[in-house]
Amino acid sequence: MDNFTLKGMGVALVTPFKSDKTIDYDALGRIIDYIIDGDADFIVVLGTTGETPTLFAEEKQAIRGFAVEHTRGRVPLVLGVGGNSTIGVVRELHTIPLEGFSAILSVVPYYNKPSQEGIYAHYREIAANSPLPVILYNVPGRTGVNMTAATTLRLAREHNIIGVKEASGNFVQIEEIIKNKPEDFTVISGDDGITYPLMTLGAKGVISVIGNAFPKEFGRMVRLCLDGKFAEALPIHFKFTELFNLLFVDGNPAGVKCTLNALGLCENELRLPLVPTRLSTNEQIHKLLASLRS
Repeated sequence: MDNFTLKGMGVALVTPFKSDKTIDYDALGRIIDYIIDGDADFIVVLGTTGETPTLFAEEKQAIRGFAVEHTRGRVPLVLGVGGNSTIGVVRELHTIPLEGFSAILSVVPYYNKPSQEGIYAHYREIAANSPLPVILYNVPGRTGVNMTAATTLRLAREHNIIGVKEASGNFVQIEEIIKNKPEDFTVISGDDGITYPLMTLGAKGVISVIGNAFPKEFGRMVRLCLDGKFAEALPIHFKFTELFNLLFVDGNPAGVKCTLNALGLCENELRLPLVPTRLSTNEQIHKLLASLRS
């Protein structure tokens, strides 16, 4: 889709597995339809929530093709294309098919802990080589390094970089980015639990995990915030506060897969080294879902 606007509720799509740990494409189609029927604004394919570190290259290729074919242009698709080798990411951008996608989401390089100058140079190289607009993704809890507000603002002025998914949890940092960014650069939340307060500061949406399970309800909160109706949105935020915590207490996507299983959308299967939620968490999620649906 042309003229993609980074705004609203995007959903970080899970990868459902069968009991033998192969990809369950029937379930993947059900979840995509469920998210689209819930009026999501866009879907992120092959993000961290999709367990991409455990997927083989041929599986990623199959998922990319399936998502494009099954979505049939009903919502924009964003593709996760990241890594800790700049050359490797650039090579991937030149070799994988990108037809059907509107932008790429690329994470701060992980494990090798680059300097701020290295992060800047990494993204500048990606932006120069990507045929699609680039969304930055700052998640220091996973990468081991934080992209500072100064680096983000420096990149915000680069051609082909349209926004940042901010999951640092650092309100001072995110507020500084929102306050000083160019008008055409968008800040969105990378954390469901703080989406509401970040949108009161000027963030324009979220790439959501809970949106896999509650796209309509959580999407309504995001749209109300975009319309400046924060008083109407607040009760929805409060409604999900406990679930926000339960979804991540045993790691992502264990919590949301437990939830999707309870909703009848997929099996509760993950690939090692990730495992399903503990029994106590599973029970709490089922109990909470019963109350949310009553």
